[in-house]
Amino acid sequence: MMKSGSTFGLSVLILGGAMGITALAQSNEPPVVQTSTTNAATTNSAATSSTMNPADGTTYATGKPLTMESKEGFWGHVNPFARKKWVKRQLDPIKDRDNELDQLQAKNANDIRDVDSRSQAGIHRAMEAANTADQHAQAAASTANSAQTLAGTASNRTDALNTTVGNLDQYSEVTSASIPFAKGRTALGPKGKADLDDLATKLAGEKGYIVEVEGYSRGGVQPSQAMADSVVRYLVEEHQVPIYRIYRTGMGKNTAKSQGEDKALTNGVRVALMHNSLATMNNSASNAVPASPQTPQATSGVSAPPEQ
Repeated sequence: MMKSGSTFGLSVLILGGAMGITALAQSNEPPVVQTSTTNAATTNSAATSSTMNPADGTTYATGKPLTMESKEGFWGHVNPFARKKWVKRQLDPIKDRDNELDQLQAKNANDIRDVDSRSQAGIHRAMEAANTADQHAQAAASTANSAQTLAGTASNRTDALNTTVGNLDQYSEVTSASIPFAKGRTALGPKGKADLDDLATKLAGEKGYIVEVEGYSRGGVQPSQAMADSVVRYLVEEHQVPIYRIYRTGMGKNTAKSQGEDKALTNGVRVALMHNSLATMNNSASNAVPASPQTPQATSGVSAPPEQ
């Protein structure tokens, strides 16, 4: 019994001595070794940092697993508890890789900014080109519209000219007057001259007109012709109306009834102002072919146009 107890006590004593020796060895490691280890780690970190080049993808982010350098030695295997130097040796590669990732992230950010600036510049140039093309298209459309408007105007003028030329020989009555004569006389009286003066004032600046002079007399054709000649002579001599614009005839015993008058003209001269399409070509009404004679407007007597 005493022998087994002595054996157990001896074992405990030997184990305690071994643990004490280990602790003493760890606390009394020479500082030269620590300094060399620290210098080695610093040199390794500096070498790694100096070899990192953001422009060279082979110096960082290689995808290889981290290299864990372990230099515990004999006592590290004997007492495998974490120590400051051991933790530092384990963290140094991680810090180096973290620096590599920071540099890679910065490079990627610069690349993204460069690509974004280029894309924005390209979009801006494309928008400017689109705006220029749109302006050119609008200018072309405006030119086409102007050309179409000019073509339409030219077509309208051509149609109006064709209408005017086609109706040059078509005359419609504008105004008329009944010039009374004294019974048995073929000379103009004061009232007849005044009526002709009013009619002649409407001929100033007129184009495309003629004057119809029709004489009526109970004495027959010759007296009616003589009264019509008196009217023509007065218009030519006193108002310089061109003779080629006056058409006169003696109607004899026929009668004419002016519009708006109940009494028929049996002894006198009917004078009517007639217009063709040339006289009104600048007016809007001249662009259309007249479907029917216009209603004449007269001051002293109006009659419908004679049948042709």
